Amino acid sequence: MGANLNSGNNSGGRGYKPMAEINVTPFVDVMMVLLVVFMVAAPLLTSGVPIDLPDSDAKALADEDNKPLEVSIEKNGTIYVGETEVKQARLVALLGSLTNNDPDRRIYIRADQSMDYGDVMGVLGAINGAGFRKVALISNSSTNSP
Repeated sequence: MGANLNSGNNSGGRGYKPMAEINVTPFVDVMMVLLVVFMVAAPLLTSGVPIDLPDSDAKALADEDNKPLEVSIEKNGTIYVGETEVKQARLVALLGSLTNNDPDRRIYIRADQSMDYGDVMGVLGAINGAGFRKVALISNSSTNSP
C-alpha cells in the first residue's frame, strides 16, 4: 500500500503552480493600528475651545440629551457657542435661534476657573433670564471622592 501525493500538477512534480490566495495579514495589521489610533484620538476631539475647568465633587450629569449646546468662556472673557465666537449681547438671540426657543434644551456652560464669579454669573443669568431652564455648569470631576 503506497500513497500518492499529488503536487497539483500532472507533470511529475517538476512544475510550479502559483498560489492564488491573497495574504490579508498586512491589511488586518494596518486596520488594527488605525483602530487604536482613532480610539486614542477620539476623546481628545470632544471640545474645540480649550478651557481650564475647575474641579468639583458633583456627580456627572445623565446624558439624556444627545446634543446639548455648549457655551464656553475663556479666561479673557471671550464667549463661544460650540466653536463660534459670539458677543454677549448676541448670545441669547443666537441660543434662541439654535434651539427654536425650546426652554427644555440642555445648555452646558464651560468657564475657565480663573474667571471672575460675577462674569460667569452674568452669562448664566442672561441665559436663564431668556427662559432656558436646563442650564448646567461643567467642571472636571474630582478624583478624591469618598
